[in-house]
Amino acid sequence: MTDLLAATADLVDRMSVSFEEGPFVDWLETELAPLAHLEVTRIGDNLVARTDLGRPQRLLLVGHTDTVPVNDNGQARIEGDTLWGVGSADMKGGLACFLDVARQVTEPRVDLTFVFYAREEVAQEHNGLLEIHRERPDLLVGDCAILGEPTDGAIEAGCQGAMRFEVTLAGARAHTARPWMGRNAVHRLAPILNVLAAYEARTPTIDGCTYRESLQAVFVEGGVSGNVVPDRAVLRIHHRYAPDRTPGEAEAFVRTLLAPHTDGHDRIEVVDHSEACPPSLTHPLLQELINDNDLAVTAKLGWTDVARFASFGIPATNFGSGDATVAHTQGEHLHRDSIERTHRALLRLVS
Repeated sequence: MTDLLAATADLVDRMSVSFEEGPFVDWLETELAPLAHLEVTRIGDNLVARTDLGRPQRLLLVGHTDTVPVNDNGQARIEGDTLWGVGSADMKGGLACFLDVARQVTEPRVDLTFVFYAREEVAQEHNGLLEIHRERPDLLVGDCAILGEPTDGAIEAGCQGAMRFEVTLAGARAHTARPWMGRNAVHRLAPILNVLAAYEARTPTIDGCTYRESLQAVFVEGGVSGNVVPDRAVLRIHHRYAPDRTPGEAEAFVRTLLAPHTDGHDRIEVVDHSEACPPSLTHPLLQELINDNDLAVTAKLGWTDVARFASFGIPATNFGSGDATVAHTQGEHLHRDSIERTHRALLRLVS
């Protein structure tokens, strides 16, 4: 029986910070290519391994290979039943589960596609799934998908949309000795920041999953010099919206909030956007995963690539080992129980 915590520790020690995944993917390829039941395809720093047994359904098991930068946690450390190290939760534990399934299950009851993709932790334009879809979209065809994002062995359904705005407020320069002759763009930030601080989260429930929206100021820039009234201020706002709203509705909501505090001289732009994804749990394989393992189902409050698969017409959900709340922290860790429960459920589903 595979020691999954030790297997994950080995993956943690194989560094794969975003844009530096190449050597790790080289190793994955050497592990998977010799397996006779798998057809392995390399596309850049992305790897796809597939069975082709003529089964009536195909399940995709999908995980990103990259981690956030190391923060004095680049070396795996196991203490009792806990593994510490960068990427242990997000998502080397998920990859360890998928790798073990790929090695063990040579005759799955459904055809399997294992997708190991690069650059998930950085801007969407770099995402390896886009590269695969652009070069070989046929490799991403399937009936449903499971993403190994950290959910502690539960189901986190769908995901919220993520929309980033840049608000540029206009003013007029003047000497600080005579400020009434100008218009202070930095001061104009105040009522907008007050609106954001007073925002009360909307919490819609969709198919039994309750999402919690958010609206946050994440960046401020302004000022000319110590004795000049500033004529320009920039505010960036990040909005997480629930999947019962369209992108247009989410954008309109934010613009309506800002409208009383902006005018025709100001500029409001959407500079980045990732669409939301509904729970998407109606597929029989996903229902079987939930029912056979009595899994808890909650809403995914962040954004994940389940939305990407939804755009491909493939229902997908988040299911992996590890606690998402410790991901990206210096104290990132993974408990043995979490990865073993997740692994058992996956084996039961495909064997």
